[in-house]
Amino acid sequence: MKAVNYDQAPLLTIWEVTRSCELACRHCRASAENLRSPLELSLQEGKVLIDAVAAMGTPLLVFTGGDPLQRPDLEDLVRHARERGLIVATIPAATPRLTRERIFSLKEAGVHQLALSLDGATAKEHDEFRGVEGTFNKVEEAVGWIHEAGVPLQINTVFGSWNADRFDALAEKVRKWGTTFWEIFFLVPTGRGAELTSCTAWQFEHLFDQIHRFACETEITVKVTEAQHFRRFQQEHGGAASRHGRISLSSRPVNAGNGFCFIDFQGKVMPSGFLPLDCGNIRETPLADIYQNHPDFRQLRNLNALTGPCSTCSFLETCSGGSRARAWALTGDYTSSEPFCIKSAPSSGKSTGDATASRLAF
Repeated sequence: MKAVNYDQAPLLTIWEVTRSCELACRHCRASAENLRSPLELSLQEGKVLIDAVAAMGTPLLVFTGGDPLQRPDLEDLVRHARERGLIVATIPAATPRLTRERIFSLKEAGVHQLALSLDGATAKEHDEFRGVEGTFNKVEEAVGWIHEAGVPLQINTVFGSWNADRFDALAEKVRKWGTTFWEIFFLVPTGRGAELTSCTAWQFEHLFDQIHRFACETEITVKVTEAQHFRRFQQEHGGAASRHGRISLSSRPVNAGNGFCFIDFQGKVMPSGFLPLDCGNIRETPLADIYQNHPDFRQLRNLNALTGPCSTCSFLETCSGGSRARAWALTGDYTSSEPFCIKSAPSSGKSTGDATASRLAF
């Protein structure tokens, strides 16, 4: 992909095409309900948004939800994005709407990648997390259809304290399913996710080690989301997986409002879905104007604005201070330090990320 100037455009834009979803996932940032809103952007408004994303120079666009399949015009949106030269992916929910016919329809429209969520290595674990029985079996069924359609398969997994010890079991399932791209999310406690517990700094570090080893041993590309300090870990440990091309790292760290932009179902523009600050609406203000000029976006791109240990850390440029969304969720201040990094967390044992305890993981 071409280089992107983050002051001018995000590398990745995510549009929440609907907030409606049949599932009740425990970590859902949007607390989605199974009811479409009349305030959703229309197909025509969506096409205008897609044009604006392409005009900024953003290469990547993801249609998320809710469940994007609740929009019957999803294929029209995919097709329009492809016509504008964008790389397009979407994240359907594992509900009865996820059918072989719909997958082939999205393939025909030109989707580059389809993502499914896996949050438990067994049906019981996954279904309890997703809030609806049968979702694990639906995911397995859809994996086969995606392979049949010849569309690259992405698996998304969220980690928190509840499954920090289940990496190997989840990784084995990811391998078995013939995954092309594994996106590993670390919990940001917002929405329903505010009721869950994040990994400790020590658990982050241990999972970073497991991710690093997995990427060195497999052909699957791995991307880590909302754990920007993984880039620090990679630098400290030689970056072997990155050199092999199996860790997906942009040339610069992507963070909320800094290489990343989120548009909700009503057209509100936010630095991230996990940092839901309303910075304007595309129905009233051009997307590029909001991204480039809104004070919150500008401050999020200014690493000199960070406070606490991150502001003086030698790895600041490497990881951009960790997750700005998690800092905001836990402190109400997006300029505060990453709460779960061994470089910034208090040294008081494993539960808060003691550096000595962390080294024992290796």
